[in-house]
Amino acid sequence: MYGAERQQLLAQRARRDGRIDVTAAAAEFEVAPETIRRDLAALERQGLLRRVYGGAIAIDRLDFEPEISLRDQTNAEKKERIAKAALDQVPARGTVLLDGGTTTARLAGLLPADRELTVVTNSLPAANQLATRNGFIVHLLGGRVRGTTLATVESWALDVLRLLTVDVGFFGTNGFSAARGCTTPDPAESAVKSAMVAASRRRVLLADHSKYGDDQFSRFAELSEIDLVITDDGLDAAAVDELKATEAEVVLA
Repeated sequence: MYGAERQQLLAQRARRDGRIDVTAAAAEFEVAPETIRRDLAALERQGLLRRVYGGAIAIDRLDFEPEISLRDQTNAEKKERIAKAALDQVPARGTVLLDGGTTTARLAGLLPADRELTVVTNSLPAANQLATRNGFIVHLLGGRVRGTTLATVESWALDVLRLLTVDVGFFGTNGFSAARGCTTPDPAESAVKSAMVAASRRRVLLADHSKYGDDQFSRFAELSEIDLVITDDGLDAAAVDELKATEAEVVLA
């Protein structure tokens, strides 16, 4: 296959799926990852996509936010490992906050029954998993429910969060990087996430490696505001060093 043909297929794949993964594309086309990276660089120069950590995103899909069912299937095994690693940060008793997100929802399902916890969340999936379980007191923040994420946003949630102090907050994100912090496409959701960060004594970010460098429209936290980043071992050493330079602790699940 000629390089131009491969690049055309990569551009079509980015438009269709919203993302190109370098490793997967290299295996599919039976070429070295460096070849795919050069292809993506050429397509970026043509204005067809934007390179991010581990691959690229189509320009016309930069504001696209997948539905929660699709996001939950993406890197599912890695998200499960991250959620299990986060259990070490859950206190034996106290207050925790679960942000909206597929990985935080997985953590909700893993919370041990022997903990005495008050859980605050704006995530309908997380609240649904915890509401009927003995031993947990669950507070669901009110507000408008975003159909894309099944999380509550806007003033009802913000007004309550201003009055709260929780021991540990667990956060999801659409993108994160040492330079741009933690970001999400929607300003309303970003505002609630920012208020949750402010309400938490300890802040733990749960994000798989594919989100590194995928900076989105609205920032809700600097990496310096995050105490611990739990990601997966797909994150390379250079990216880990960039994160550690922000003074955040990094755990690779």
